[in-house]
Parts: sequence; structure tokens; C-alpha cells
Amino acid sequence: IIYILTTLLGVFFVLTIVFVALYGVQRNQPSPIVGEENDLCETPYCIRAANYLLESIDNSVEPCDNFFQFACGAWLKNHRIPDDAGSLGTFDNLRNQLDSDVVDMLISPLPIEMNNIQSLINARRLYDSCTNETAIELETINVLLSFVNNELGGWPILQGSSWNESSFNLLRLLLKLRQYDLNIIYGCRTSTDDKNSSVNFIEVYQSNLALEQRTNYDQETKLTMAYRKFITDLALALTNDSTMISTDVDDIYNFEKNISKFHWTLDQQNARQNETVRTTIGNLSQTFMTVYLKDV
Repeated sequence: IIYILTTLLGVFFVLTIVFVALYGVQRNQPSPIVGEENDLCETPYCIRAANYLLESIDNSVEPCDNFFQFACGAWLKNHRIPDDAGSLGTFDNLRNQLDSDVVDMLISPLPIEMNNIQSLINARRLYDSCTNETAIELETINVLLSFVNNELGGWPILQGSSWNESSFNLLRLLLKLRQYDLNIIYGCRTSTDDKNSSVNFIEVYQSNLALEQRTNYDQETKLTMAYRKFITDLALALTNDSTMISTDVDDIYNFEKNISKFHWTLDQQNARQNETVRTTIGNLSQTFMTVYLKDV
């Protein structure tokens, strides 16, 4: 026992000496000088980002009690949803800033070496056509009607009793609208397989409703009335034949309302992620007995 105690005391004594030596070395090291090079990012961008985060924090809240309020409280207090928006968030601000940057690029003189880039020429021409109010007021209705009639096969609500139903093909119209990136009833996009990043696939999914949420169609509200009024006002601005407009607007709304009954909510979509059906275009065409899928 005495031998064991002596050994333990010896080990303790050695460790004490080592600790004291290390402590002394640490104490004798020079203190870091303010301004000395460190790993912190001090670029203007980093400083703005840090300031943005600090201004978002509500220091009056104990983070252990309510971390969300602590981290975002000041941001929520200082940001109000605009009247013309349904939501507001950090990504909304980034999108707005991006839009402003793009506009600056479209209206500012281009460097000589960029004058012949066709994509920029097309983008600037398109932007000019959207901001030339004089030309828009003189030509827009004729251009719009020409596009609707020649490219989309016409809009029944504008043609009234002269509409020829036998010449209408809904599927071909949906495919045509897809060429303009308009997802009506269904959407289509290419994605990377989350189980194999070297494989891409075509994803077909339900598109958004005009009133966004399925529940917005459940009962008559100011929103549903405003939606129908918008369609009515648009039709009246494009035609002098108003005999069928009221009936057609109701039919349009009721058709969309019926579609909404089969629309999955976001929660339902998330719950069914593991039920995604993987197949080939050939098999899908056989299942639905159509040859149009290759055009999607």
C-alpha cells in the first residue's frame, strides 16, 4: 500500500510540474496585437453580411428560451410585407436586388467587347419592348390578339357564339403553352436523380393553381370574386362582344375549382415523396395511350 501511495504521489508531483511549466509558457506568450492578421473575413461584403445578421437579432430575448425570436426578432420587427406581395423573406430581398442589378445591366451602355453577344442583344431588345409604353399602348392589343389567335388557337371567351369547339384540342394547347414555360394543369422539368447524380430524369408534376391554395376555392371570398372580376375586365378590354363573357367566366372558375379538388397540398406532396413512380416515356405513353409525351 505504501508503495502504491508513493507511486501515485510521484505521478501527481510530475504532472503538477508539467502543468506549472505549460502555464508559465502560456503566460509568457505575447498578447495578440489589434490589427494583426487573423482568419476573420474583413472585406466590405463580409462586414455588410455581419451587420445584417446583427441587425436581425433580438438581444432582449434569451436564446435558450426562444431561439427563433432571438435570431429573427429584430428582422421581423423591421420588415413589413408590402401591399403588393403575399410574403417577404431574405430570398425575396435577394431576388429584388438581383432584378435591380439585371435592369442596370440592360439599360447601361455595354463595353465594346460585349456589343456583339446575341443573348445580351436579345435581352435588351425584350426589355425595351416591355418598357416602351407608347408602343405598348398603340400595338399591344393587336399583337396580343394575333398571338392568341394564331399561336394558341383563339380564346373562346372573346369569340362568343362564333367559337368552333370542334377545332379545339386541349392537349395540343397545353403543349404549346409549355413552350412558353407556362405550366397549366401539369408541370415538367429535368432534374438530377438524388440517388445517382450522374443520371438526369424528366419530372412531371402538378402545377400551381391560379389562387395558389386548394382551400381558396372552398367558399366564396373577396379573393374569388376579385379573380373572376379580373378575368371579366380582361375579356371586356379585348372584345366588344360581351354576350358570353359572364357565363364563360363562371365556367372557367368552376372548371378550375373542380381541378383543385384533385390538387395535392404541400403536406400531401411531401408525404408521398417516397411514392414517386419511375418509368420510361415509352411505358408512360402506353399507359395513357398517347404519343404526345415526347413533345412535353
